[in-house]
Amino acid sequence: MERQSPEKLILVNRHSNGDALITINRPGSLNSLTRPMMVDLAQAFKKLDRDESVRVIILTGSGRSFCSGVDLTAAEDVFKGDVKDPESDPVVQMELCRKPIIGAVRGFAVTAGFEIALACDILVAAKGSKFMDTHARFGIFPSWGLSQKLSRIIGVNKAREVSLTASPLTAEVAEKLGFVNHVVEDGELLKKSREIADAIVKNNQDLVLRYKAVINDGIKLDLGHALSLEKVSTLYNLSLPLYGTDLAKKIGLLWSRATQQLSASVITCRLLPNSLR
Repeated sequence: MERQSPEKLILVNRHSNGDALITINRPGSLNSLTRPMMVDLAQAFKKLDRDESVRVIILTGSGRSFCSGVDLTAAEDVFKGDVKDPESDPVVQMELCRKPIIGAVRGFAVTAGFEIALACDILVAAKGSKFMDTHARFGIFPSWGLSQKLSRIIGVNKAREVSLTASPLTAEVAEKLGFVNHVVEDGELLKKSREIADAIVKNNQDLVLRYKAVINDGIKLDLGHALSLEKVSTLYNLSLPLYGTDLAKKIGLLWSRATQQLSASVITCRLLPNSLR
């Protein structure tokens, strides 16, 4: 197992079974994010995505909080410069990551922390954990997708209540609404997360990567376009062993152009291993 030095505020541990653990490690400040932490977190996801020994990524926070959002005492530094730089944007890198991401949430996931939780593929939460959107309280508009993603997961009315009142969404309620997959005792949080990771690792990894891409891309589309996305992906998957990567990609592109519904150049890029992009 690889460990980074203890002074690091973003820790990365790789395990021999194929999962990697990223820990936001600033417990004294409830894991609030500074600009350097955001950059390090983004780069951690990018590096693990390119590490072929890593199959699943677990994201958690140390101490009694998952992430309490942006450190408001360092907000000027966080928001200055090119805030749209994908290389330093953790949510962008999470969305680009091919590997499944499991969020292990303990305590508070507040505002930016809530948005980071939304970028995970699967969520496990300790009992009593709370998700809070305080953008309206502080007059800061969300920039990582919370205003659009949350309503698609828990429903528009509940999302309005959570965001406009800045009231907490408990882990127990979030589980009932389908946002959190499992609520467990605090001491079982990482154990349950690793059980899910182990179950993923046992499956065909090429298909796991493609399946995640199709689900995550498809949810952004209407049903008709999403079903066409599945057809493109199926065609690519069937063509790959018969014709090889280049021709399979061309077949996907031709299918996309014929349907005039999808950007297969984007889709097939998401489906290809990094070495072939």
